[in-house]
Amino acid sequence: MNKKMKKLLPITMSALILLSGCSDKEAVATQTEAATEATTTTATTTAETTVITEEIQEVPYMEQFKDIITELPPDGYEEQVEGVVYPEFQKYTYYSTTAERDSRVNVLLPPDYSEEKEYPVLYILHGFYDNEDWMARSVVNLSTIYGNLLAKGEAEEMIIVLPYIFCDKDMPNCTGMDMANCLAYDNFINDLTTDLMPFIESEFSVAKGRENTAITGFSMGGRESLFIGFRRPDLFGYIGSVCGAPGLVEIPGSPMHPGQMTEDEMSFTENEPYVIFISSSKSDGVVGSNPDNYRKIMTENEVEYLSHVMARTGHDHTSVKPHLYNFLKMLFK
Repeated sequence: MNKKMKKLLPITMSALILLSGCSDKEAVATQTEAATEATTTTATTTAETTVITEEIQEVPYMEQFKDIITELPPDGYEEQVEGVVYPEFQKYTYYSTTAERDSRVNVLLPPDYSEEKEYPVLYILHGFYDNEDWMARSVVNLSTIYGNLLAKGEAEEMIIVLPYIFCDKDMPNCTGMDMANCLAYDNFINDLTTDLMPFIESEFSVAKGRENTAITGFSMGGRESLFIGFRRPDLFGYIGSVCGAPGLVEIPGSPMHPGQMTEDEMSFTENEPYVIFISSSKSDGVVGSNPDNYRKIMTENEVEYLSHVMARTGHDHTSVKPHLYNFLKMLFK
């Protein structure tokens, strides 16, 4: 996505007159010449000040991050540093009208959280059989990774939300890998938009809008984050997926995976995301080459994305941590 920045260049007319010794008309002419040379789009003149708005073409947003993606984070990236404040997850419950029950969510607030500020939000989705605590475990070490990036100025202040994404009125928990359970995970898109996001926005000081909202996930959560991102690009400007599970599109001959959407629907007619970031491992024996299939479809549909391939990590936290390390550095810049 191409983004443009407008830079305001205030020029005080009286100062120009004093410095150049020219008349008012000559000063205006001088300013006009300067504005032309700067490729200006508009110029507004008052009695004392001329403000020139210069339009500058920036590098496409995703292009900025191609060179910073690292297969594995540098040594020490998840070691706690003296003097750095590391936030802690707090658990909340909200009522899900979608599942007709109370649902649980872990929330990580930035260290200097204040109701006087508004913060963007990152939603991170867990995988099959897991729950809202998976990403909050010490083995993932998300609080430390985020805290170190924040302290170095490599990540922005944000609210991180870890929901329970199994959403079924009759089954409170996942019972097996079958169609009924897959549909419960697919149903999370309704819980997220109808119940969870309004809850987060009511309880915390949230900066709303797709430019302030991101989503990513692991395994089944990675499949769901892609599904939600393609279905609701009006809500999510940043989309990630690590070791994404199969089933986003149809798998021929598989009654469990008829496809949440068609291949043609994996595209955008408007609201193209600022970032789509796809991580996977060549050694992932669970989802195999499935993330490559998603990449292939997006390439054929001319959808821009950033690719992150790890050689020897597994279908676990060893892939999740490098994905989050890279993705956090791309958000809300």
